[in-house]
Amino acid sequence: MQASDLATFWLEPVLSLRDRLVASPRFRAWAASNPLTRPIARRQARSLFDVTAGFVYSQVLAACVRLQLFDVLAAGPQAVPDLARRLGLSEEATVRLMRAAGSLKLVSRRSRGRWGLGPLGAAMIGNPGIAAMVEHHALLYADLKEPLALLREEPGERQLQNYWSYARSETPSSLPAERVGAYTQLMGTSQAMISQEILAAYPLDRHRQILDVGGGDGSFLTAVAERAPHLRLTLFDLPPVAARAQQRFADKGLGERALAIGGDFLRDPLPRGADLISLVRIVHDHPDDAVMTLFRAARVALPPDGRLLIAEPMSAAPASEPATDAYFGFYLMAMGRGRPRSVPEIRTMLRRAGFARTRVVPSPTPVLARVLVAVPDHSNV
Repeated sequence: MQASDLATFWLEPVLSLRDRLVASPRFRAWAASNPLTRPIARRQARSLFDVTAGFVYSQVLAACVRLQLFDVLAAGPQAVPDLARRLGLSEEATVRLMRAAGSLKLVSRRSRGRWGLGPLGAAMIGNPGIAAMVEHHALLYADLKEPLALLREEPGERQLQNYWSYARSETPSSLPAERVGAYTQLMGTSQAMISQEILAAYPLDRHRQILDVGGGDGSFLTAVAERAPHLRLTLFDLPPVAARAQQRFADKGLGERALAIGGDFLRDPLPRGADLISLVRIVHDHPDDAVMTLFRAARVALPPDGRLLIAEPMSAAPASEPATDAYFGFYLMAMGRGRPRSVPEIRTMLRRAGFARTRVVPSPTPVLARVLVAVPDHSNV
């Protein structure tokens, strides 16, 4: 029995008592009126309401993004009449939007009746990946309209399955360029945040060459190139995606040190020569058998002194459960394959694939990505 399971076992009677008390209307009324328990009761009520109203909150954010409100306010606080003209809304609708966005800390009230950026709205500036995901969520919300149909795997067209064209394709390497363009661009736009997490967590000085498997348009390797100018760069992805990456490398002046190779990492052997293989937001997109195929291929491609780097949101991460187990759990279900996995689950799979040991490398913002590094075991090769 794992330590976490053992702790839960001993806490079970306490948790059962808590559940009975919280489920009692009489206890809830007492807790709300008692000075000692009132703050806890209010926090719990707020949390429950936030879960209930979450879709409305996300749509307030979507309205702000589509109106480019944060860019408008980046120039400085503005009065409601000026905002109404800039946004193309009535003053009444503008006030309603600003109050809603203010309650979510996207904007904030300023002097003389003006509105400016809030702490969360300010974080949106210069971060196009978040705005792109907000726009993209229209597809996810369409698939989540009937959550039970999704959970029961009832037949029906799924927006995300159509969007991520490789998810249901029997031969993803034969997909035409127009079928991979949208999702490749989305991943590239949102990759900047993830790249910063990885490069802040894991030093690249000891490595000679990196192979980024499923590397999309090369956004991550472009960031790597700036941080580690000594590294040779190789990308492996579906042929039409690799073609986009090679063009990006050329545009960035990396043609002599960067190479994009087309192929299917679930069917083709991985290119050799790299002493660091990276899987950035790749593992959670695939079912267990595909992940094992990929891990084994990486073990074969790596030299004895090589490393495998996995970076993605992982299940059961401290303070990140809603982002991983709720958001990614349902997103990947709508997409049609994959699931978020915990560090122990990934470690077990890596051992089965022939990796001797693994370690978690602390990253600045685990909710965006946790970083796991594995050492191949070549004793039986």
